[in-house]
Amino acid sequence: MPKNKPNKGLLKRIRVTKSGRIKMSRAYGRHLRSHKSASLLRKYRIPKYASSSDAGRIRSMLFTKVKSQKQSRAEETPPAAE
Repeated sequence: MPKNKPNKGLLKRIRVTKSGRIKMSRAYGRHLRSHKSASLLRKYRIPKYASSSDAGRIRSMLFTKVKSQKQSRAEETPPAAE
């Protein structure tokens, strides 16, 4: 049986963190910047994390275990004590 090969174009655009979240840069921040406000351009520099629907598609392209932003937040927050 042949090995599964990850999508090389996708690997150049994302990073998988130690916790398994997918970190990527935001769209619309590279070209045609002159009409965009400085605050908007600063927001484009903040990294984005993949949603659960994107994480499923990325998982199938990379053949690895990844988590969505929602899943990782659920693990970080401790359960409410009663």
